[in-house]
Amino acid sequence: MRIIKPAWLSHTGEHKDFEVYSCHVSPDGKRLATAGGDGHVRVWSTESIYNADDAGYKKPRQLCHMSHHLGTIHSVRFSPNNRYLASGADDKIICIYQLDSSPPSHTTFGNTGPPPVENWKTHRRLTGHENDVQDLGWSYDNSILVSVGLDSKVVVWSGHTFEKLKTLSVHQSHVKGITFDPANKFFATASDDRTIKIFRFTPPPPNATHHDVVDNFILETTISSPFKSSPLTTYFRRCSWSPDGNHIAAANAVNGPVSSVAIIERTTWDGEINLIGHEGPTEVCIFSPRLFYTKNPAETQADDNARNLVTVIASAGQDKTLSIWNTNTSRPLVIIQDVASKSVSDLAWTPDGQTLFAASLDGSIVAVKFETGELGWVANSEENDRALQKFGGSRKGMGVAEDVEGLHLENHSKEGELRGAESRMGALMGDAPSKPGAKSDGATNGVKATKNGEVNGDADRSKPVTPAPEEESADKAAERIAALKSRVTITKDGKKRVAPMLVSSSGTGLSSLPQPQLLGSKSAKVAQNDAPQTMLDLSKPFDGLPRGGIAALLLGNKRKAAALEGDEDEEPSSKRTATGPLPILVNGVEGLEPAPLTAPANGVVPTPEFIRPAVVSPAISVSQVRLAVPKVRTYILRPLEKGVLQGETNLEEASKTPENIILEARNPAQIREPSRIMATKRGTLLWRDFVPRAILLVTGNKDFWAAACEDGSIYVWTPAGRRLMNALVLESQPVILESRESWLLCITSVGLCHVFNIKTMAAAHPPVSLAPVLDIATASLNPHGGTPAPGVTSAHLNSAGNIVVTLTNGDGFYYTRDMYAWQRLSEAWWAVGSQYWNSNDSSVSALQTTAVGPVTAKQGKSEKKDGEGISVSAGIIPFLERHTTTEFLLRGRAYALQRLVKVLMAKDGFEGLESTVSIAHLENRMAGALALGAKEEFRLYLFMYAKRIGAEGHRSKVEELLRSLLGGVLKDKPDVDGRGWFSQEEELCGWDRKELLKGVVLILGKFRDLQRLTVQYARILNMTSGDEDGAANGSHDNMDLEE
Repeated sequence: MRIIKPAWLSHTGEHKDFEVYSCHVSPDGKRLATAGGDGHVRVWSTESIYNADDAGYKKPRQLCHMSHHLGTIHSVRFSPNNRYLASGADDKIICIYQLDSSPPSHTTFGNTGPPPVENWKTHRRLTGHENDVQDLGWSYDNSILVSVGLDSKVVVWSGHTFEKLKTLSVHQSHVKGITFDPANKFFATASDDRTIKIFRFTPPPPNATHHDVVDNFILETTISSPFKSSPLTTYFRRCSWSPDGNHIAAANAVNGPVSSVAIIERTTWDGEINLIGHEGPTEVCIFSPRLFYTKNPAETQADDNARNLVTVIASAGQDKTLSIWNTNTSRPLVIIQDVASKSVSDLAWTPDGQTLFAASLDGSIVAVKFETGELGWVANSEENDRALQKFGGSRKGMGVAEDVEGLHLENHSKEGELRGAESRMGALMGDAPSKPGAKSDGATNGVKATKNGEVNGDADRSKPVTPAPEEESADKAAERIAALKSRVTITKDGKKRVAPMLVSSSGTGLSSLPQPQLLGSKSAKVAQNDAPQTMLDLSKPFDGLPRGGIAALLLGNKRKAAALEGDEDEEPSSKRTATGPLPILVNGVEGLEPAPLTAPANGVVPTPEFIRPAVVSPAISVSQVRLAVPKVRTYILRPLEKGVLQGETNLEEASKTPENIILEARNPAQIREPSRIMATKRGTLLWRDFVPRAILLVTGNKDFWAAACEDGSIYVWTPAGRRLMNALVLESQPVILESRESWLLCITSVGLCHVFNIKTMAAAHPPVSLAPVLDIATASLNPHGGTPAPGVTSAHLNSAGNIVVTLTNGDGFYYTRDMYAWQRLSEAWWAVGSQYWNSNDSSVSALQTTAVGPVTAKQGKSEKKDGEGISVSAGIIPFLERHTTTEFLLRGRAYALQRLVKVLMAKDGFEGLESTVSIAHLENRMAGALALGAKEEFRLYLFMYAKRIGAEGHRSKVEELLRSLLGGVLKDKPDVDGRGWFSQEEELCGWDRKELLKGVVLILGKFRDLQRLTVQYARILNMTSGDEDGAANGSHDNMDLEE
């Protein structure tokens, strides 16, 4: 260790040496900037300081000095990009200096010092404080500069334009220290109100204004425990953030009656660790910018080096002692007493972490240069980056333009802004109006404003969001099967047994043979849950007279109002007492002290599940269909995970996945107050909006957000929070609100279904009623009647915007907009009569249900000849059939109906009931898959149907099927009038007709009684030659397996 204290390294006046309040080393390590009571900022050559004892060294010592302040300068800081130098003084001014490449022209008149070597010019003068500026801090990406002062304010300036972005007035007393998180997520300020406040921030874009950063700087937490009785006599409270981002070192802390340096841990923000050893209050503490190895890395292995990494911290203060610590020892590594005759005001490390500069109020500046190994062995800068990766520190900011096109766009935007400003100024000055053809660009600041909570250049945001789920790898599948094989169960007598594993449990698939029995909904694929994820508390529509009959309806009922369900045991809450202002400080024994926290008089009021029933439209009393309306709840939360909207949950569960975008809606207790809706990510607000009425339902996806309100209006926002359209006003309250891709579905309380395409700003079809689906013709809506109508359990959209509805009786419906009618896709009749009703069929359950899940990668690729894309809805039919099975078993009707079918099969005339119903079931599946455009399902059901009618020997159906599949393959000009089976196009449901025909011919080829028919089509497809036999047989085997 070598201590260097040159006599010339000071702020010398005519009669005395002025106090030095601040010092800082440039990022390249070549310059040392100091600021003192003489009002000068001086820039020194560090090389000349290191060679102070060399009499032969002739290079300049002082490179420049600037005297642009009118008083004492308290802080001086270089920017991390080495482009600017900032200074703050007691004249309330912040000066920004920039090094000019041209040589200095002349010296200041009356100056007796050496002539300047470098030309530092004043770039900007910033005014925003009302009292002395005490400290400055630059963010690590140079995006912002933060200043703190004796006016208790924290002022944030743009690091590019130096415009004032925000003033944070959160401290109650003088603010005397500022430090930045090296991961660029937080900054911390220390104040004489005996607190340190942590602020979360998002780096603003280069041309941001205060309008663009309304929520960019959010108070994360306040730390007060280490400073409860800290003295208020220090000039500064300069704190520092460790280079690995894990800790904050806070000066002027106390541990009982002893002065200390508090070490605050990131995330938990507690200050349980203290560095004790100073005899007086500490003014400053600073971490070395580099990590250190405790052992020589050349003599140890790489793994040991990672474990031996430590940080080094230096602290000093009013006891005139400089202490240096590391995180591996409880005692200081170095103690230098009486380093100055007065308090040490500031410390600065060189970028290599081997030299420390100390400035003192006695006017002296001391350099302490360490040899290799004294503090440890300096780690590479890559170790800093590796340590910061877990906090997102490696993600670059958007400080520079991406490409030339971005620069052109920025220039055009600035020109538009300038034209707009000139036109407004001209209007104010009475000039002639601008030309009607001239347009003023409405862009803000030339760049796209970063939304609240978005980290510029976030690596996760640069990736395209793919809603398709990842397929299970072979290794994961093997691990899952091994876990199933080793599953241990405990018997009644306490003995352990290995549970046997069914072949189907390993995911290898079940038998595809027809099974006439009705299976439960507990399939091997447990993760695919088709049940509703939440149960809404609904206000049931009024369907009868009140208690007391017509007299009570006319005259009223004087009885006490019936309590809500679940509220019988709750005591009526008393009215809240009026509370006055909450005190912040109280007069204590030692003067003003923070007021203690007091519990509320009535205790913590629990948030209710719902506030009140929704206001129901009068039209529901005369409507054919009356659906229950959700009650007004205080809080609605829906997370968006990888582009797929999840069910309602709480904030803790939704925040477990950091990448989730969480949509929250909050309704006030008072009906006249507006409701709030906001989107957040990683705890940071992305956008917020207010609506005048209570929000009942919310939905969204990666393309848009939507909310339905109590008055029947629907609001739609972009993912960034911009309103896409005016509020859609419907005829009654919303009951179901769903979205998929660009489609939005809303079902109202009178049973009307509205489907909107957000991209085209058009409705898919006129509003359609649920009355036919709910058996209005044969059932009554009165639940107390003899034949009550079924209820709606869910409603979804497929990728083409078609409505899929499930009912409480197990039926599933689909609305075909071309025929303006509902079609039944699934019903209990197939469950008891068809041999193909099997919810656990591996070939069927393997299809992803896109009605409620993400869109798979294979969807949407095939298109029709006329350009209309096939809307792939793979998995909707299995989804509806699983729902039918679940409702069927829940109602207990399965056993009775199965016995009824068996009795009917024994009667005359019903011998072929099971076979006929099974074939009809396959035909129903094919028709549904063709109507929905479910490509994979259609092919699967087609081959199953072909094999069944071939086995049954239905020659007419076989001939009709082959003729329909052939279509217009052999015609030069096929007809274009027909659709579906009657179409003459080359594709059917996205498949080449020849490929489908070839597959069906291969399946039917083994039935000899049909070969005379199938050979004709085989000749058309050139499948009768000897070269095709091998391929035909191989394909045939594959067809059998797929069934």
